[in-house]
Amino acid sequence: MSARRCLQRGITLVELIVFIVVVSVGIAGVLSAIGPMVRDSANPMIRKQMTAVAESLLLEILRQPFTYCDPDDPAAISATSTAGCTGGAANSQDKGGAALTSPTPAGEARLAAPLFDNVADYGGYAQNPVTDIVGANAMAGYGVAVAVNRAGATFGLAPGDALHVSVTVSFAGGPEAPITLDGYRFRYAPRY
Repeated sequence: MSARRCLQRGITLVELIVFIVVVSVGIAGVLSAIGPMVRDSANPMIRKQMTAVAESLLLEILRQPFTYCDPDDPAAISATSTAGCTGGAANSQDKGGAALTSPTPAGEARLAAPLFDNVADYGGYAQNPVTDIVGANAMAGYGVAVAVNRAGATFGLAPGDALHVSVTVSFAGGPEAPITLDGYRFRYAPRY
């Protein structure tokens, strides 16, 4: 056994230093990529609240009547065109351009009487801070904007026979991008 010496096997100091440097660079690279993602990621609670506000308002809007006449018009349940409205086209939901930006009749509001009573009334509606239907439970930092546009041509209908409703909710206190939900409301006149 004296003729053969057992050699120890292992790593040298140089190999150990090279290994430490390579692993350190790799970890630094991973951490530098994760840092901005964590810092800039949206707060899940805020995103969920923004989504809930958008869903709630979109549902409120899409459940409103959409006929030829304003629902306050006695002919609203029987009119088959704007000519059938009391007062003719002046009292219809079909006046204005492609984008609907004010309630019909003027003076209706979402939170104060007289209340919005049809889908088209919500066009151009904006609120900051967001509150519920009775004006309570204000959510500081959250804002909402609604756009209502004629979209019948998209479906091969007369332009005013379908409305595209877009609800956008934003949050001013962070880097979260606004959430926009879209929906369509079709006219089933003379029924609501």
